[in-house]
Amino acid sequence: MVSLAVVLIWLAFGRGVLPGANAGKAGKTDLYIGGIFPMTGGGWSGGQACLPAALMALHDVNHREDILPGYHLNMIHNDSECNPGIGTNVMYRLVYHPPPKLMLLTGCSSVSTHIAEAAHMWNLMVLAYGSSSPALSDRKRFRTFFRTHPSAVLHNPARIRMFQYYQWSKISIIQETQEVFTSTIEDLEKRAKEANITIATRQSFLSDPTNAVRSLKRQDARIIVGVFYEDMALKVFCQVYKEKMYGKRYVWFIIGWYPDNWYQKVEENEVNCTVNQMREALQGHFTTEMTMRSLDDTPSFSGLNVSRFDEELLLKLNNSDPNDTPGYPEAPLAYDAVWALALALNQTITRLKERGVNVGLDKFTYDNSTIFREFYRAMDSTSFQGVSGPVQFLSTGDRLTLTQIEQMWDGRYYKIGYYDNKNNNWTLNHSFVRWNGPHPPYDRTLVVEDLRLVSMELYVGMCSSALVAMLAAFGCLVFNVLNRNVRYITMSQPGLNNITVLGCVTCLSCIFLFGLDSSSLSEDQFTAVCQVRTWVLVVGFTLAVGSMFSKIWRVHRLTTREREEDKVVEAWKLYALLGLFLAVDVIIMTVWQFTNPMTRYLEEFPQEVPEGNDDILIQPKLEHCTCDNFTIWLGVLYGYKGLLLLFGVFLAYETRDVNIKDINDTRYVGMSIYNIVVLCLITAPVTILISSQQDATFAFTSLAVLFCTVITLGLIFVPKMMNYKQKSIEETSQPLQAPGVTQEEEEKQKRLQEENDTMKKQITQKEERIRELQKSLKELLKEGQKMTTSFLAPPGVGRLRSTGNNFGRLSSSSMASSRCRGKAPSISFDVGNETIERVPAHVMLPTVKVTLSDEPAEDGGQFESFL
Repeated sequence: MVSLAVVLIWLAFGRGVLPGANAGKAGKTDLYIGGIFPMTGGGWSGGQACLPAALMALHDVNHREDILPGYHLNMIHNDSECNPGIGTNVMYRLVYHPPPKLMLLTGCSSVSTHIAEAAHMWNLMVLAYGSSSPALSDRKRFRTFFRTHPSAVLHNPARIRMFQYYQWSKISIIQETQEVFTSTIEDLEKRAKEANITIATRQSFLSDPTNAVRSLKRQDARIIVGVFYEDMALKVFCQVYKEKMYGKRYVWFIIGWYPDNWYQKVEENEVNCTVNQMREALQGHFTTEMTMRSLDDTPSFSGLNVSRFDEELLLKLNNSDPNDTPGYPEAPLAYDAVWALALALNQTITRLKERGVNVGLDKFTYDNSTIFREFYRAMDSTSFQGVSGPVQFLSTGDRLTLTQIEQMWDGRYYKIGYYDNKNNNWTLNHSFVRWNGPHPPYDRTLVVEDLRLVSMELYVGMCSSALVAMLAAFGCLVFNVLNRNVRYITMSQPGLNNITVLGCVTCLSCIFLFGLDSSSLSEDQFTAVCQVRTWVLVVGFTLAVGSMFSKIWRVHRLTTREREEDKVVEAWKLYALLGLFLAVDVIIMTVWQFTNPMTRYLEEFPQEVPEGNDDILIQPKLEHCTCDNFTIWLGVLYGYKGLLLLFGVFLAYETRDVNIKDINDTRYVGMSIYNIVVLCLITAPVTILISSQQDATFAFTSLAVLFCTVITLGLIFVPKMMNYKQKSIEETSQPLQAPGVTQEEEEKQKRLQEENDTMKKQITQKEERIRELQKSLKELLKEGQKMTTSFLAPPGVGRLRSTGNNFGRLSSSSMASSRCRGKAPSISFDVGNETIERVPAHVMLPTVKVTLSDEPAEDGGQFESFL
């Protein structure tokens, strides 16, 4: 370009003034300002378009007779390369080389920051045409700074409004490490916090954005704000293309003051992506920028409208495509900056005259605070219509303007709306907004919690089965209670059987509790259910198994003890043993509940991607009842219950051959205990292994409870019901057999019982005869010689015994004779006309004791008998 070539040639010779720029008109006094323009360098080289625009303004100002009458405005400038060090050096050269400069024009935020911070020491004002850093709004730090370029923070209200409109509450940020961008992002974070928008991640880079972009992808960034210079933007979006961070799942917001074709400059910036790849990565992104050209085509204060300004600028640039010239969008700001300082100087002349200060502007020195103060006040109050729109400065030196929102589609930018920073409202042309997908992207991967619940069909099926089993259990209970006086039922401990039924029903009720979850309960209610179902299962298990254990222990004692008194087991001992088991349960559960209460715990599983929807992740979760030391407490319960079952199996094995008719369910109780042990050994480890599968766990646990309870009830009560149906109450009311009696011995005992009944009848018949014989013997003995002897029943008679408490008495109805000769009298007697047959040895007869004495009695002898 001719203009750039002329500028560079002139700078090469060390001159800062273009030919004719310092040539005063005849009769006019020259005034000088300093210009610092970023013409080259790796950052923003916007001086290539802004410098010609500033020279256009100088030309127009100097040709206006009503502006700075008697003065000719000149500009001495140099290249800062958008480098703070070089820019500061240029400033010092401008300050310390005459003539004095009334003001400094600057561009590039990093350069303006250093210059504006020091300028007040020379009573110099700084006017920036291309500095957007929010840090420059600090009046305490930058006392004499003004700018026609709006602050970069004005991008943020428009961004926040779009986030809110599309309901994006989570955003991510990537920035180049520059103060202008850092302060912009700090302001964005502050505004986002006020709007309840979360900054998910903030990445920064100095020269290589590769790691920063990859970090954004790892953090699942979807709505991304990027702030960086043009050359870094090329590198960022090349990496975006490689990481596939574009398309229907992503939205990018970047700065809008790049040229419209900035993404095509891949070769000159050594970017390893093609133009088509860049266009693909940039498809649908949004830009925000300050309106740098007036929205209407009305003439500005200078007399130029936007169209005329662009025409003249293009002539200066000698370029048909303005996008090839950096700084072209900001050129109106440079043009208006020169007009702003010219109008402020013009007003200063008037202010000095009004105050009676007869000092011309050409008398300005860096020590002249009078002209500086008036100049500052004039600049602060400047207001006019420029080609960039209304120009007016705030107390911070900033300028308010509209924020323009654009979207790129197919390589072209389209204006879709504006945000009015002064009135805080916006307009958005929704018909121009387009998306890569069917709807605006989500601000995050939507993680949908999927609480794994027990299948309703499975729950209803198991609960129905449990209900049927409970009804059957109540039927058993009713049968047991109604027939409790039947000997067959009575001898099988119906009270313990009732407790077994109660324990089974309690365990069955746990099935209803196992299937409850947060779909029908609150978190607090679920925690309470965790406590309740543990208590119910533990107590139900103890009632069912403990009652059977007590019965099997009684049988074992009866069959293994030799002494009769050791075999006797009072009923209260059985219930006391069961109470002991329950007491241990209560102690363990109480200590557990008060030290480590059960709580609700959500187990999370690996996230799942639903088919055909990349924006949603399914987060499966499963509820558990647990506590800090759950394994320890579970081990205590398993150990205690395991010992109970182990000992029960031992007792059942010891009594496996016992077949006592009146204790009729011994074998079935043992089988029930075997069944419970086997199912517990299977259920306990399996449920631990499948605990992450809610349906399988619930089904397995429920079936285990159902099998244990139903089989137990069936083994204990079904035989009783069948026996009750087949036999009458009299047949089932037989006396208790001796332990260990076989079928043969039982028949023998029955025969003996019948024989014993016959003998009882004979004894009853002879009782009267025995009393008569006793009377006759007493009368006969009174006549005999007194002697003492013992007389036992004849061997053939044996011993008679009644099954009752009354023994028969020896009696006689007649006696043939009785003679006593010497010391050994012989006595013969006859018991009626009948002979008492010998009875079996187990039938006891009374013993008759006869005392004979050698000494004669008064009546000649005595014969006594004692029964």
